[in-house]
Amino acid sequence: MFESPMHWLIVLVVILILFGGKRIPEIMKGFGEGIRSFKEGMSGASHTPAPPAQATPPAQPPPEEKK
Repeated sequence: MFESPMHWLIVLVVILILFGGKRIPEIMKGFGEGIRSFKEGMSGASHTPAPPAQATPPAQPPPEEKK
């Protein structure tokens, strides 16, 4: 079906036109995460990601006294 490089070039141009240059990295990132999740599920590894570190809120300045 796709014997020549020209076919691949046409497919890549169509994909670029449909999704645009900005969305392609987002789509590929989601695709990679999906594959990684699938592989982890198939291997039986139940790795849960660590929760994000809780940032302490900045210290509040003492209230100013009214004179």
